[in-house]
Amino acid sequence: MLITSPTMGGPGILVTLDIALRGAGIALLLIVATATLRRAQGRPAGWLGALLAVGAAAYAVCSSPGPHDPPVWFAPVLMLCTGNAAIFWLFAQAMFDDSFRLRPWHALVWLSLVVWPLAHLLGAGFTAHWLLGVLVRGAVILLALLALAQTVSGWGSDLVEGRRRLRLFILIAVALHIAATVTAELVIGPGQVPMSLHLLNSGALAAIAAIVALLLLQADLDSVLGPAAVAPAAEAPSPSPHSPPSRPPIAEAAPENEPADPSLLATLERLMSVDRLYRQEGLTIGVLAGRLGLPEYRLRRAINRGLGYRNFNEYLNRHRLADAKQALADPSQAAVPVLTIALDSGFQSLGPFNRAFKADTGMTPTEYRKAAEGRDGS
Repeated sequence: MLITSPTMGGPGILVTLDIALRGAGIALLLIVATATLRRAQGRPAGWLGALLAVGAAAYAVCSSPGPHDPPVWFAPVLMLCTGNAAIFWLFAQAMFDDSFRLRPWHALVWLSLVVWPLAHLLGAGFTAHWLLGVLVRGAVILLALLALAQTVSGWGSDLVEGRRRLRLFILIAVALHIAATVTAELVIGPGQVPMSLHLLNSGALAAIAAIVALLLLQADLDSVLGPAAVAPAAEAPSPSPHSPPSRPPIAEAAPENEPADPSLLATLERLMSVDRLYRQEGLTIGVLAGRLGLPEYRLRRAINRGLGYRNFNEYLNRHRLADAKQALADPSQAAVPVLTIALDSGFQSLGPFNRAFKADTGMTPTEYRKAAEGRDGS
């Protein structure tokens, strides 16, 4: 977003209040960025969150009442400001999709947002600069909506309590704020925003920054951000089709102090290993909680803190994959199609099964079956 200025000067008290609110918001956002970066430990969600806070602080500067033609040295601030929608979108994926990985093309999305305002600042001429400005602002709204969709899509299966508390407030508040401010600029015009809207904008920024800072102080960042990045481990041995489903380390995924109920964990183990409840179509954590006669939050806490899983679908897929491995390695089922095995294991289609299987074993189901046949024949 570009520098905006009111069409006519507002009362001095409004200008002073606007400056004070923006200053407070910037200070809080920089504190949030520093605290998050210190705990990032190589985790993309951590340093993207810190960069998002810095970009929000830059936006507080860029959107303040001021001249339309800032100096050239303002370019880094402008880049942080205009590219922050892309950072927000990437942060949403890194925070709420545990399988997300940054790709080189993600940088191109960020560059596509900053190139036009940066070139405009440096004096490059565009014959249709107004159209490019509309496209950039439209891209900002689209990325905000994509981030919001990422937030909502995984909310039901999220097992991390701190992440569930943070996700809706942070992402919905920021997404709506970005969409509302850009829409206002499109409708009113970047040079026509009245002082009252500037004040409302700065107040919203300060409020969001204050609440985020408060939640950050209360949250367990290690639990919210996930396990810290570690050096690549040595190559794993060949998988055994009869081994129980592996699970993530409890100490990394669930550092909360409250222990899980052992009897509840035993009941879950029986339902999965003996009754094979993971094969049930449409099984959600709400359905499972209802069957156990428990509130959802207690079941989420047990699976997260007691078993170390951050996502309910991941928990189910561990059992489904163990079931599929056993079937693929069974000589008596050598003629059974892979699709049938996938469906019998609880997967709804072949595509998700193949992707989950390859991510877990490093092999396709067909390769795994051939490797198991080779082991049995040796």
